[in-house]
Amino acid sequence: MGRDILIGFVGKPSSGKSTMLNALTDATAKTGNFTFTTIEPNRAIGYAQVNCACSRFGLVDQCRPIYGGCKNGKRSIPIQLLDVAGLIPGAHTGKGLGNKFLDDLRHANALVHVVDVSGTTDAEGKACRGYDPSVDIEWLYNEMTAWIGTNLKEKWPNTRRRHIASKANPVHTLQSQFSGYGSNPTITAKVLDSLHLNAPLESWDEATLDRIVGRFVDIKFPTVIALNKIDHPDSDANISKIARREDPNRLVLASAVSEVFLRRLAKQGFVNYEEGSEFVDTIEEFPDSGLKPLSESLRTKITDIQDMVLFRHGSTGVCNVLARAIELLDLVPVYPVKNIHNFSNNPNDGVFKDCVLVKQGTTAGQVAQIVIGGEAMSIIGMNGNVGESDPIIAGKNDILSFKLRKDT
Repeated sequence: MGRDILIGFVGKPSSGKSTMLNALTDATAKTGNFTFTTIEPNRAIGYAQVNCACSRFGLVDQCRPIYGGCKNGKRSIPIQLLDVAGLIPGAHTGKGLGNKFLDDLRHANALVHVVDVSGTTDAEGKACRGYDPSVDIEWLYNEMTAWIGTNLKEKWPNTRRRHIASKANPVHTLQSQFSGYGSNPTITAKVLDSLHLNAPLESWDEATLDRIVGRFVDIKFPTVIALNKIDHPDSDANISKIARREDPNRLVLASAVSEVFLRRLAKQGFVNYEEGSEFVDTIEEFPDSGLKPLSESLRTKITDIQDMVLFRHGSTGVCNVLARAIELLDLVPVYPVKNIHNFSNNPNDGVFKDCVLVKQGTTAGQVAQIVIGGEAMSIIGMNGNVGESDPIIAGKNDILSFKLRKDT
């Protein structure tokens, strides 16, 4: 996965998806050159926050990332975001931009489903009152399983015949069907292992295929449910209902419009506001801050955001969206350094200039491939040499220096 992490954002019209994307791609941490390949028109760069290694060693003031940024030990790591188009019920049958929507999904490592938790927009994004937003969560899952399940079942008679004739193993046979959805043999094997299927593939019935597809969607497309518009008075009841039904580890409460508004005021010099913070400083509280005076309407708006969002939830929640996606993907940060003793690449150049997110269990040798593309390397950690097959463990061997082996 390495530097090529791609998070897909989905949401019906008027859910606030565009506003949330604007907030996530408008971070102040935009510094340095990115190592990504060319970004397509429907892709952008967002910033995920992780606890930086610099805070472990009291080196916060010396941290100098070559991309992203680090402030007070919170590191902002660039992540590719994909704006997925055409989300309305019936997408798997081609309604709306359904074909484009489902084709885009296959490229994502994880999804963020932006849900209008206020209940003021119906299934197609039209204004209403009293809509049940939990329905949106259910039908996104149904659209995805119907898309993959329909294709699998249509081809299943031929797939089963080829499987029997070739005497292939089930992972190989299923992977040939799932590869078009961005799967790999590891994912396919994980799906089958988790289901503990005892029957041979040739006897699998439609119910078994449904179970396989459902588990495949769960594993291949881990999804953050971003409950947006928490500042609306109708949101509380809907949040409570959804929280009783969904895994709390997937839920993030957010007000994207509040985040965008506060960032705009900060840029214009009306407030001091740090992305993801619960605090907003104004000239009334800090007369010597140099901030611009607020009009009555701006002051009222800030007070409303504080009362409805910041003081109740601790932040607007927008920065938590990518952080939660990283958790669902089971990613950990690794810090490649040239000098393992002072964590720098060059004298007087700052510390921990590079950082890459890798999946938990990734080996040190695989990290070497990601960082420098080399195989014949010796790898040095804080406690000496690290074996190529040693798994990365956050806080233990996540700071690594890669050296070319001398020919013997």
